[in-house]
Amino acid sequence: MSLPIRQFSGVVYRAHHPMWAHQPLSGDGAKKHGGRFNRRGSQALYTSLDITTAWMEAQQGFPFKPQPMTLVAYQVSNAAVVDLNDSNTLQVLDFPANDLACAWEYLASQNQPPPTWLLVDKLLALNLAGALVRSFAPGCMADNQNLVLWRWGDIGESQVNLIDDFGRLPKTVDSWQTKPD
Repeated sequence: MSLPIRQFSGVVYRAHHPMWAHQPLSGDGAKKHGGRFNRRGSQALYTSLDITTAWMEAQQGFPFKPQPMTLVAYQVSNAAVVDLNDSNTLQVLDFPANDLACAWEYLASQNQPPPTWLLVDKLLALNLAGALVRSFAPGCMADNQNLVLWRWGDIGESQVNLIDDFGRLPKTVDSWQTKPD
């Protein structure tokens, strides 16, 4: 059985700290801190297929004490992805479904690579741009879906373009700086 790969095209969403509104496509936060599907030092763009999931992902455990967030939308075109929600796909990858929900932060803090990082190593070796996978943020259910990208750009395959038709997002970090009164 071969690995089913699909081309993802569609609108996705992301909510993030307002200070990074000037770099909505960078993936630098994930690179700095690591994540469930990326090691520290490797960029990733974590997006959601709906606004509610993006909000829950950004709040990470504080859904009823919301913190300020910048919500952005992206148009994704032709991203070669694998669907990690599909049991056949996981079987081909020889990856247990329960390992998707691993305690990745704990494992990383113990200098043990989480199984999801090892899975991403396999997927990157197959030249995939990303994966569809359910959200494991507190309060999310199986129908709360994410698109995690490891490879993306503004042209060609795995194209990701910010939707900001009116130019509302700041262009530099200077917009975040406050001046004393």
